[in-house]
Amino acid sequence: MLNHYRYCSRCGERLAQKHLEGRLRPVCLSCGHVVYLNPLPAVAAVLLKNGRVLLVRRGVDPGAGFWALPSGFMEQGETPESALHREVQEETGVDCTAAKLISATTHDDSVFGHVLVLAYTASCKFSNALAGDDALEAHWFETSHLPKLAFDSHLEIIRQAELIHSLDHEIL
Repeated sequence: MLNHYRYCSRCGERLAQKHLEGRLRPVCLSCGHVVYLNPLPAVAAVLLKNGRVLLVRRGVDPGAGFWALPSGFMEQGETPESALHREVQEETGVDCTAAKLISATTHDDSVFGHVLVLAYTASCKFSNALAGDDALEAHWFETSHLPKLAFDSHLEIIRQAELIHSLDHEIL
């Protein structure tokens, strides 16, 4: 993603790559501004009900046409929990509440660069999901018969959520 930033956002001069703080970073040689390539924060929701998980078929890349957890990027001023609620509502029409953070992982995406994904279990009233926003479809799937997923990490997140869910019920 270094090539994505070509000009300084402060003075407009061309950026150069320079070793700084142990990393190769875009730096403006005119004003000294350093561009820190921070990850984009995103959220993913695992809604489990009666052995089923809510998935959406993506209408946009990356992963267009494949199934995924309801997920998306946080917007300015949002908490992870409010972003999760918004994304699930936009993509499925389901009203949910974030319950438990189950993973925080990073990955490099060919479209968006470095992404930090905060995955939560979420609770909701069981309802029919209606695709909205950038989702083509929304559907509850048996966790034992999942379709091909857009992201390998989503399968790992679903399995983590199932394990946590089963452990929570054993304790009760």
